[in-house]
Amino acid sequence: MANNHINYVEFKAKDLEAIKNFYTAAFNWSFTDYGPDYVAFADAGLDGGFEKSTDEVINGALVILYHEDLEQLQDVVIRAGGIISKEIFSFPGGRRFHFLDPAGNELGVWSDK
Repeated sequence: MANNHINYVEFKAKDLEAIKNFYTAAFNWSFTDYGPDYVAFADAGLDGGFEKSTDEVINGALVILYHEDLEQLQDVVIRAGGIISKEIFSFPGGRRFHFLDPAGNELGVWSDK
């Protein structure tokens, strides 16, 4: 591991089973349970986890994923139960969209295509 590089991302979720189902269906991530209140994810390009919490998710970090086909992935996200919070838009260097997962975490997906 390198010092000062992002190594892990952690989110909160009320329903860990729902969050695992969503990210497995939408992005094919794998999970390891660490007791009833924590699940770690892998196969996402960066390791991280979800902590069970009854708190509302507010101002979480915006994590940006990459995918070369935004339209196709946006459809997959919707079918898996995600909610599109920002439709596909252009920015210098690419395009992206934002979505909310079942716990209310907002993430983005960008592409240079």
